[in-house]
Amino acid sequence: MKIRKDDTVIVIAGKDKGKTGKVLRSFPQEKKVIVEGVNIQVKHQKPMGPQKPGGLVKREGKIDVSNVMYYDTSAKKRSRIGYKFLEDGTKVRFRKSDGEVID
Repeated sequence: MKIRKDDTVIVIAGKDKGKTGKVLRSFPQEKKVIVEGVNIQVKHQKPMGPQKPGGLVKREGKIDVSNVMYYDTSAKKRSRIGYKFLEDGTKVRFRKSDGEVID
């Protein structure tokens, strides 16, 4: 999976199309990610003592990785990601739009 935690992504399909956010968690086996502020779900929470009152709790849900794309904040555009090997043999990710190494 080419999208990792702490990447900035843009949603390209679904009800939140066009929103950008940071990846909070990734689930490579399921091919899903949790993006900050995207796919908000409402859960009815029971009261758990005096410290945790009950009510409606909003939280982010999982979204399929095929519905998000890497977002370059400096150029303000989305880009595909590829892999390549450097001269010393390390495998790195790079943006296919301009060829710049991400990490």
